Amino acid sequence: MEPTTTGDESTPAIRACTEDDLPAVQRIYSHYVLHGTATFETLPPNLGDWQRKLAEIEEVGLPFLVATIAGEVAGYAFCSRWRPRPAYRFTVEDSIYVAPERVGQGIGSKLLPALLAECEAIGARQVIAVIAVGDITPSLGLHARFGFREVGRLTSVGYKFDRWLDTVLMQKAIGRGAS
Repeated sequence: MEPTTTGDESTPAIRACTEDDLPAVQRIYSHYVLHGTATFETLPPNLGDWQRKLAEIEEVGLPFLVATIAGEVAGYAFCSRWRPRPAYRFTVEDSIYVAPERVGQGIGSKLLPALLAECEAIGARQVIAVIAVGDITPSLGLHARFGFREVGRLTSVGYKFDRWLDTVLMQKAIGRGAS
């Protein structure tokens, strides 16, 4: 993927993630593991875990993107297989995380449409977002702005920071959808 913008001091450039980006990806995700409810993980994955994840995503031909500002990773987004069985091969699950110091700067609004375009280009037909619902859940609004609709809620399925948390399932048809 070619960068979508120049990535100056305020405008993010969106491009494919490389192994050199993974320390920043790890730092961003670790923040949410340790301090937030956007993920139900309780121990941050190490760099080797991220290297394996990038390799797995690349191996199946799915997108893993980063947003950079002035050369620094400000956020990332990737898709993984929704389920391993062959019948699910046209459905992917998205994940988007923004560096805590960059929240509210429109990074997610640049990453999500780029990710959707990449998914459509590889023939995906459905994108699922599994969103943990905590105190503040900007991911719900982000996904709704880009045409995702809520299709389900799983109540009290995660326990983190001494409380039960729900997840909301959101879905968007892309490309030819179910046709």
